[in-house]
Amino acid sequence: MLHHIELNVSNLKRSIEFWGPIFNELGYSIYQEWEYGISWISGNTYIVLVQTEDKYLDIPYHRKRVGMNHLAFHASSREQVNKITYQLESNGVPILYKDRHPYAGGSLHYAVFFEDPDRIKVEIVAPTSR
Repeated sequence: MLHHIELNVSNLKRSIEFWGPIFNELGYSIYQEWEYGISWISGNTYIVLVQTEDKYLDIPYHRKRVGMNHLAFHASSREQVNKITYQLESNGVPILYKDRHPYAGGSLHYAVFFEDPDRIKVEIVAPTSR
């Protein structure tokens, strides 16, 4: 079981505005807040966003480098994936693999793929219906 994930972000305010509605829709609630960070919790797992120190902002994140490639979250349904997709598009967030959406992960994999403000790839996946 995953305990927590901590993400360093380039602009905490911007990341909170981006992630807050997504985490709320997925059932997370605010857990902790402090001057340079915030966390959301669901069950026993929490996700933390922390403002990156200025001295470390010179090299931006890229998922093709060593490290995390992307985050994937469970959605409760295909309807929830559709709702989040609509919210993202309404906010001008490009949907990755748009030509294959919502089956970019395969014919049984109903999901939306996008990037956060720091270009961290995110996937939100509906339960498989067989």
